[in-house]
Amino acid sequence: MSTEIPLYVALDLDSDTETLELAEALSGFVGGFKIGPRLVLRYGPELIQKVSKKGKVFLDMKYFDIPNTMVSAVRSSFEAGASLVTVHALSGKEALSQLALLERELSAKRPFRILSVTMLTSFNADNLPKALSHRSIEENVEDLATMSFFSGLRGLVCSPLEVSKLRQKFPQSYLVTPGIRRSQDQLGDQKRVMGPQKALSLGASALVVGRPIVEAADPVQAAKEFYEEIKDFKTE
Repeated sequence: MSTEIPLYVALDLDSDTETLELAEALSGFVGGFKIGPRLVLRYGPELIQKVSKKGKVFLDMKYFDIPNTMVSAVRSSFEAGASLVTVHALSGKEALSQLALLERELSAKRPFRILSVTMLTSFNADNLPKALSHRSIEENVEDLATMSFFSGLRGLVCSPLEVSKLRQKFPQSYLVTPGIRRSQDQLGDQKRVMGPQKALSLGASALVVGRPIVEAADPVQAAKEFYEEIKDFKTE
């Protein structure tokens, strides 16, 4: 059993100083930190390198482009220090297959995962894009996960509501779930949510939590509370 804490904190902040200070303060209670365009476009890849000294960096850029561009972007993300990188499953089988080959190459150098994003947790049946609305969210997620898995990518991002079915269908997958909220947490723009213990018990490999920790009156105490809830769940 690994000792990795299955929790990534989304550092959705605007200050590099605040980001690094918070990462330092939270490092003992989380497995790593998710950062995205909000910070990277302000401070560049140097910030990825700095955060990676505090814990694993989950770089959430959700690449969605032609295959060659996606491969180049993911390679650059790895070189900047990221340990996990997101791409959109909707980019298609050709791109996902090339990315799976790249993941194999890069993970031979150090632990590295490419995570294929299925459907954003801000979507529900009422706000799906028209092109996807002829099918349920569950059907869309399962189809995109199947394409990703059989293209060679084992890392998937889905809401906690789809975790159980995907775990049953793809027992070897690494399932990352945003949309984690306890009963006392504000939902924000998240639509498909679940508590941390339940999500892990249903088969999630790792959780992503942002505002309930980052915007808490005491972020360190909030992280400790999440840690206490999930400390008995350890993943690879």
